[in-house]
Amino acid sequence: MVVDQIQIHDEDDATDLLFRALADPIRRDILRRAHEGRLSVSALAREHPISVTAMQKHVAVLERAELVSKHRVGRESIVQTETDALDRARSALDRLEADWRDRIERMEQILETDKGDN
Repeated sequence: MVVDQIQIHDEDDATDLLFRALADPIRRDILRRAHEGRLSVSALAREHPISVTAMQKHVAVLERAELVSKHRVGRESIVQTETDALDRARSALDRLEADWRDRIERMEQILETDKGDN
């Protein structure tokens, strides 16, 4: 039982990291560009009014959320999108949508029951 709670907590932490990483417009743009093709950190920095160091920090946030991976090619650090994390984000949103649809359905049932009693 405690193990299940720890697992759920870890899942929640991973989901929080994921959505925190996606909350920033520069990081979303990094994902978009990295998905279109492999780009270096320095090339990504040239696309924004930020330094290479700031771009490295943005990429590090995305790496911690497992949205991208980075590998070296010569002197360049190449950023690549990890589609599994995007699938996890989609699944988390699907679960939230299902929960809210269930709640709305229950509310409709309660309202119908109340309407029938009057």
